[in-house]
Amino acid sequence: MPSNITRIPAPRVPLLDLRTGLVSREWFRFFNNLFVITGNGTSEFNIDDFNLEPDPIAGTADELAVAESDIQGLSLQSGSDGEVNSQLAVLQSEIDALKIEPPPDQQVFADYAMVYDTTTHTPAAINTAYAVTFNTTAFARGIRIGSPTSRILCNRPGIYNFISSAQIDKTSGGTGNIWFWGRKNGTNIADSASRVQIQGNNAELVTTVNFYVEMSNGDYFELMYAVDSTSVIILTEAATAFAPAVPSVILTVNQVNL
Repeated sequence: MPSNITRIPAPRVPLLDLRTGLVSREWFRFFNNLFVITGNGTSEFNIDDFNLEPDPIAGTADELAVAESDIQGLSLQSGSDGEVNSQLAVLQSEIDALKIEPPPDQQVFADYAMVYDTTTHTPAAINTAYAVTFNTTAFARGIRIGSPTSRILCNRPGIYNFISSAQIDKTSGGTGNIWFWGRKNGTNIADSASRVQIQGNNAELVTTVNFYVEMSNGDYFELMYAVDSTSVIILTEAATAFAPAVPSVILTVNQVNL
């Protein structure tokens, strides 16, 4: 009766010992016997004729746990062949740093900020562009007030939503207009302007505008304004007994993509 000269393992024997990441002892001996039978590298066969790298282990963590439980108790054992043991030791030293499971996913948080200004903005001239400045950061992550303080800097590339609210006031009668628009890295953002008209002495109103802007690392955004009457101002007010102070401008920033 012919003997099993290659010592091919039974189907139930896994190729890899999942506890160690090494080729199981039975399969290693099988491949080594094939190598010897085919002439120890002196025949027409070469290493390219064999697939020495198994397919990546696929499956969920539960499937890996089941596989591990199926082979629990198996361990590498020394064979009778000293050369086999030596080769196995070399193999172990080369792959013992490999991981069977991928690293866990790392959660990435979006950048954000809320800044505001507690001073009144009074334009010196009509039909002149001015940048709104900010003197307070309520909270921020990855976004900061730059220098000059009109610049809002972003640290990561992405799309950002800039939302501003401003309290507009007119200090004399008649009507006046104020324009708001966005500026990126010193250049006006096309089609970003809004115009608000205010009428009457001490006729305050709050206006809100927002901008979606694509930013790169180190880019800065500025909120710009202009008036057609110097009696139109952006007003701040002190706290009252029943309400907190009113900043002249509040700007919130949210990164909307990661």
